[in-house]
Amino acid sequence: MDGGMMATTQALVRFVGVQKTYDGEHLVVKSLDLDIRKGEFLTLLGPSGSGKTTTLMMLAGFEVPTHGEIFLGDRPIKNMPPHKRDIGMVFQNYALFPHLTIEENVAFPLTVRGVNKAEVKERVTAALQMIKLEHVANRHPGQLSGGQQQRVALARALVFKPALVLMDEPLGALDKRLREHMQLEIKRLHETMGITVVYVTHDQGEALTMSDRIAVFNDGIVQQIDRPDALYERPVNSFVANFIGESNVLAGTVENIEQGFCRVALAAGGAVTATAVNVGGVGSRTSLSVRPERVALLTGEGDASLNRLPATLKDLIYLGDHTLAVLATPGNNEFMVKLPAGAHAGLTQGQAVTIAFRPEDCRALDPV
Repeated sequence: MDGGMMATTQALVRFVGVQKTYDGEHLVVKSLDLDIRKGEFLTLLGPSGSGKTTTLMMLAGFEVPTHGEIFLGDRPIKNMPPHKRDIGMVFQNYALFPHLTIEENVAFPLTVRGVNKAEVKERVTAALQMIKLEHVANRHPGQLSGGQQQRVALARALVFKPALVLMDEPLGALDKRLREHMQLEIKRLHETMGITVVYVTHDQGEALTMSDRIAVFNDGIVQQIDRPDALYERPVNSFVANFIGESNVLAGTVENIEQGFCRVALAAGGAVTATAVNVGGVGSRTSLSVRPERVALLTGEGDASLNRLPATLKDLIYLGDHTLAVLATPGNNEFMVKLPAGAHAGLTQGQAVTIAFRPEDCRALDPV
């Protein structure tokens, strides 16, 4: 189901024609129309300066849109102060109060809302049990590890049972192993509690692991929003193809278009057949994308329907579960092919080989 098991098609949040500029000239966010579904885990993904964090800050209430409106449910919230939006927030730097105990930190959102002491105690205890840190309730943040502090920040954001939780690069300060553990922990809590999560990251692996849907930002515009598998397998342009995973790029000119495929003459010689995703007419320039794991090194003739290109093996990089072959081929001097572990036996640097891939796995993405 698109949007995850817990999500519905009902929009909890809507951005309608939202723009944001800080200087009156340059738009950091350009005419954003975005629906966030109730119960989904939506990741805003993109490079620094792409507009993803500004979008999150406008939703949180820390920034005000220059134009357009944001709706939470049916309520317009553009001019509503952050504390009235009832949104949970988790930051990269944890933002815990150092002078308060862990129990007091988690209780803070409840006490400012006037919840009675008995209920505060009950809900804080449940929240600390949820993150398996009830044994540190009386310690202070400085006595905990980074991972423990982040779990406390997560409990504090969830303890008042918000319908929406925003997370801004929450795992960026953690080491790789702990970050991967926390990714699964956050995803488990999302699924268990049925909350809506909007998560900002520049880490595409993190986005693929955690999200029901991903909105890929670049230059203030959502380039594509889709399920992780669809973004990876069916990117709509070169930016998405290159930002989500690895991609080999070839440039060429469209020779003909027929039944969803196009024949492309490569700028450096030769021709391939590709899926026509986003191309101009015959004679227009285009950019081709093919994933490294979709390419084979041929030792014999192979399937006649495959695209074939001559190549020279430049390097073999052993990566444990696979070997990365780096090749020079017409139009791309750093063409990558992922080989299964052990499949590189007999290959040597400088060897002439043939690379092959299906037309279905080569996507003509951008008119140039």
